[in-house]
Amino acid sequence: MKYIAYISVVITLFLLAACGGDYSPKPRGYFRITFPEKEYQQFDSICPFTFKYPIYATVTPDNSKDAKPCWLDLNYPQFNGKIHLSYQPITSQKVFNQLVEDARTFAFKHTVKATGIDEGLITYPEKDVYGIYYTIAGNTASSVQFFLTDSSRHYVRGALYFDEAPRLDSIQPVLDFVKKDIDVMIKSFEWK
Repeated sequence: MKYIAYISVVITLFLLAACGGDYSPKPRGYFRITFPEKEYQQFDSICPFTFKYPIYATVTPDNSKDAKPCWLDLNYPQFNGKIHLSYQPITSQKVFNQLVEDARTFAFKHTVKATGIDEGLITYPEKDVYGIYYTIAGNTASSVQFFLTDSSRHYVRGALYFDEAPRLDSIQPVLDFVKKDIDVMIKSFEWK
């Protein structure tokens, strides 16, 4: 009987000692993301351009109140994101210059939160497709922006957005995955 009482006291002391200690909050965990297989389909509509986009994304007309014809959203419902595409016809050199400057301004509006902005030149002279690709690093609302043009009649601007708080550490795998789709879109882009 004494041994049972002694063992009970020792076990109780061990349990009480185990309950103490320093507590530190753990960071919030994120779900594991499973990515679909890469497969692409052709976008072709009344718009004056075509491109390839992934089969796991959907193309819908932009439904904002200021939307114009051929403003599109390439939706990634499984990632809660979209690539917004806006088309503008070029009617003069002044309009073209303003569109290019607007693209630069929109990209550099993120400098408050960005840790860096890289510009890459896009040139596909055989298809008459030119532009600039902006990679925006840091916790910004948009990590990728670009524009494509033929410099005389057509202009398309694209921007990637996620409907989540901009935390780069949590969206980085999805961002890398979608960037590959953007690369395919740009490389397959053609004017009609």
